[in-house]
Amino acid sequence: MNVQVFGFNDCAETRKALRFFAERRMPVHFVNLTERPASKGELRRFQEKYGAAAVIDRSAPKFRALGLHVRGDSPERMLERALTEPRILKTPLVRVGNRVSIGHQPDDWKAWIDAERATPPSPARPRRGS
Repeated sequence: MNVQVFGFNDCAETRKALRFFAERRMPVHFVNLTERPASKGELRRFQEKYGAAAVIDRSAPKFRALGLHVRGDSPERMLERALTEPRILKTPLVRVGNRVSIGHQPDDWKAWIDAERATPPSPARPRRGS
């Protein structure tokens, strides 16, 4: 199970997500959005599931500082802006395979883990020359 968490070190919700998976001994690939912004393709995954408006945090201080609260841009345009200004994203953005969630969603994450553990592992392929 490959877990990716996109967020910020100083975000309490992101820390909760990291702790949730650590307590369940799940390996996590943490992407600190301060150091490396999410790619357009990654943000598109969340946009397709929830819509562009759900990915943008309208209560974020950076959202107001950039004047986005009065500009009236479309959510899609704001999502484009998030590529260079990741502080306007709701965090954490969590991806496990094809499943995605926005914010602290421990019930969803637990269901994903339970579903993953319920599926039997794929059989090992026979080695050549044996």
